[in-house]
Amino acid sequence: MTKQLNDKCLFTTFIKSNWFLRPIQFLKKSLAILILISVFNYSFSQKTDSISGQYSSAPIEVVISDIEKQTNYQFFFLEPWTEGITISTKFENDNLNNVLDSILADTSLNYYILETQKRIILLENTIVYDQLPNGFFGYDAITENNSHSQTKTKAPQPTFYTTNSKTARNYNVAKVGKSDPSNLQETYRLQGRAINSKTGEAIQDLAIRVKGSNQITVTDANGNYSLQLPAGYNELSLRAMGIATTDREVIMFNNGNLDLLMEEGLQQLDEVIVEADAFKNVEEAITGSEQIDSEESKNIPLVLGERDILSVAKALPGISSAGEGAMGLNVRGGKTDQNLVLLDDAVIYNPQHFFGIFQALNPFTTKGVDIYKGAIPVEFGGRISSVFDIRTKNGNVEKFSGEGSIGPVTGNLALEIPLEKEKSSLVVGGRGAYADWILRSLDDESLSNSNASFFDGIVKYHNKINDKNEVKATAYYSRDAFSITSDSLYNYDNRLFSLRWDHRMSDKTSSALIVDNSNYGFGIDFDGESNTDFNLDYSINETELKYKLGTVLNDKNKLDYGASAKYYSVNPGSIEPDGSESDISELLIDKEQAVEAALFIGDEITVSDKLSFNLGVRYAFFAALGEATQRTYEEGMPKNESTVQDTIAYSSGENIKTYGGPEARVSARYLFTPDFSVKASLNNSYQFLHTLSNNTTVSPIDTWKLSDLNIEAQKGYQASLGFYKNFKENEYELSIEGYYKKMENVLDFKTGANLFLNENVETQILQGDGKAYGVEFLLKKKSGDFNGWLSYTYSRSLYRFDSEFSEERINNGEFFPSNFDKPHDVSVITNYRFTKRYSISANFVYQTGRPITYPVGTFRFNNADFVAFSDRNEFRIPDFYRLDLGLNIEGNHKKNKLAHSFVTISVYNVLGRNNPYSVFFVTDNGEVKALQSSIFSIPIPSITYNFKF
Repeated sequence: MTKQLNDKCLFTTFIKSNWFLRPIQFLKKSLAILILISVFNYSFSQKTDSISGQYSSAPIEVVISDIEKQTNYQFFFLEPWTEGITISTKFENDNLNNVLDSILADTSLNYYILETQKRIILLENTIVYDQLPNGFFGYDAITENNSHSQTKTKAPQPTFYTTNSKTARNYNVAKVGKSDPSNLQETYRLQGRAINSKTGEAIQDLAIRVKGSNQITVTDANGNYSLQLPAGYNELSLRAMGIATTDREVIMFNNGNLDLLMEEGLQQLDEVIVEADAFKNVEEAITGSEQIDSEESKNIPLVLGERDILSVAKALPGISSAGEGAMGLNVRGGKTDQNLVLLDDAVIYNPQHFFGIFQALNPFTTKGVDIYKGAIPVEFGGRISSVFDIRTKNGNVEKFSGEGSIGPVTGNLALEIPLEKEKSSLVVGGRGAYADWILRSLDDESLSNSNASFFDGIVKYHNKINDKNEVKATAYYSRDAFSITSDSLYNYDNRLFSLRWDHRMSDKTSSALIVDNSNYGFGIDFDGESNTDFNLDYSINETELKYKLGTVLNDKNKLDYGASAKYYSVNPGSIEPDGSESDISELLIDKEQAVEAALFIGDEITVSDKLSFNLGVRYAFFAALGEATQRTYEEGMPKNESTVQDTIAYSSGENIKTYGGPEARVSARYLFTPDFSVKASLNNSYQFLHTLSNNTTVSPIDTWKLSDLNIEAQKGYQASLGFYKNFKENEYELSIEGYYKKMENVLDFKTGANLFLNENVETQILQGDGKAYGVEFLLKKKSGDFNGWLSYTYSRSLYRFDSEFSEERINNGEFFPSNFDKPHDVSVITNYRFTKRYSISANFVYQTGRPITYPVGTFRFNNADFVAFSDRNEFRIPDFYRLDLGLNIEGNHKKNKLAHSFVTISVYNVLGRNNPYSVFFVTDNGEVKALQSSIFSIPIPSITYNFKF
């Protein structure tokens, strides 16, 4: 029968006194140990009875009982040490030592055998030495050299430590690893995840400082961390935005894992923001990265009181849009289609509602976004400008909760539903618009007679199955419908699904398996007075499988590697008559399909405390596939109807054309001082997907086109250099970063191009070179009653389309400004808190007017009047500036309230600035006149009520 250790047991007395762990007492007791050893005459290597058994998740007590039945040995242990330990193994006619080594391998238990008494003592993370360790007195055994002189050699000292140190102030001390006399080291590796104990979601940018040293690390986007700690007792200080500051005591017996369960701590928000973000800004090796938390948009006055992380992104250096009310973002001189926008790992093709005025993301289910505009992580590809990695929240695993708002245009609601306490939850979010009234107030007659509506919904399931496995699934849908004229109804929608399985394979390796699907489509329903009614549709669909891994090789190297594969299916457009009386002929453009794949590996290398690298390579591959019909054209000649050489028919799945190659991702950081660093990066990338649009700004009915036999893949190359400095104990953050970008095979279009429902669209397309360069300045004040940031960007974005044939040449083959080239861009975001309940905020924006092509004269030919235009984008519309103000009123902070409220009163465009959205030209009685269209030409007030329960 298994016996527990008790106060009468000799070894229990030893354990409770920890005499063999205290170096000072060790010498005093060593003689007693040797006497005890000789009396009991124990032996680790002595042969024992053979033992057999097979177990599957059996409690360890059951296994111990079986061993006792098959041998003459009895076990002694304390019940708390074995609680929850299960054994899955098989052994047959094995000896006692092998069996004990097997069943205790994955536990914190060691064993000691008293052979003469047939007793086995189980010890928790304790080693009993049966002889003095080599070098106990500081030297190895005396040896003789060739000169017959004696030499004393300094020996490595074993490390002794105790759990009842005076510095250990509480009983919640984490004991990590298992004592192993064959693996005694001065330091051991501790790793794990930081997790919000309330919601179960990972905590990013948790600063982990080792007290008594300068060592510090910061958790990554998945909450993972890793650091080396001295053997024995350590004390950690843990800090992050919105998380209660915590100290954690850890005793390191060996390498091991420790997940950090953290409590929310809103009272310490200002202090935590500075501590966490400061380390990331200065110490990480990646250049050109930005991070926005959804809460950051709470106190920024945006149009109609809507929270919008994409609008906040435009207030950061290097990110802008073509104009107010323009869809899409331009990052470092790149086109809108050169951004990879992800929502929980799945691509969202159009993340904006209502002509780009609102984001298509529920602000209460969105956690935040990581933006990479310089050194893009090696796992991402397929775009040459930037990555927007948007993440949704994990649900509350403790109790039912929710958050919502009611504004002048939209209503939002998000619910967090725990399914299994502390393990799984569901997030359900929805928002809808009642926006027609705002259209009627716009200073554009066509828009004021229009109507529009939109909605989006999201569901996220999260389950932390155990310490090694976590599953997340997200489903999202959004739809817009608007009518600019009385006879046309436009609609577009996004649909996506993603499933992610995170698995910790070992102490050093973790993995993520991701499956996702995305779909974007639009349609036009025309119902006019003539017999030309029709229905028009377009869609693009992609499915991706990705497997990525991360391995901590050692203190100096952390690997990220994996593979991905993606399948595209594009319906380039179809039109069919609406009704039997319609004169429209049915037309269906052939379907396009392709595959895209990649292999990638990156290494985060820590050379020293000052110097680190992030090196990676990604091999991208793309293949356009049949069934399809492709034209070939005479080499060296323009692509038009007169130069067609042949028409090739490809069967289903047949390879049409392949593109791809290696992509380098190189970043470096040198730390001059703990708060001042310099970073540099160099990378290149491929893009196999393009948008087709001949509008000045992107619109929701632009189409996406795959590379094929006649449209080549785009290529991008970027180099950047930046300096980062923090001041006044990290209260202020300053960065200056410059970049140069080169682009190849970028798309533009011939004058008067017909792009949609064109079976030979390559005859309307030009491909040329682009370049962009600039300097970005950002100054942030991170805490205090007065906080905010100032950003300034000087940048240029230029394109060149040159050919020996005039129809393929623009501006005589010289570089000219892109439609979104804005040399000067200034944004100022400020917040001032009077009390804990009242604060004011302001948002000021100034931008150089974007380029435009003007008519410069008229001429008459064959009794007809014609207009002569300037070179493309030779002139500019007036400069843009706007000031927004907001007043934020929080409800009282009583703890036991049904719901907590927050009211935002804001005025968009306080100065009533009539900023032109576009400039166009008409001919009136033979005279060319310039007219401008504005989106918000008057101050727009709004009141939004937010609540949380």
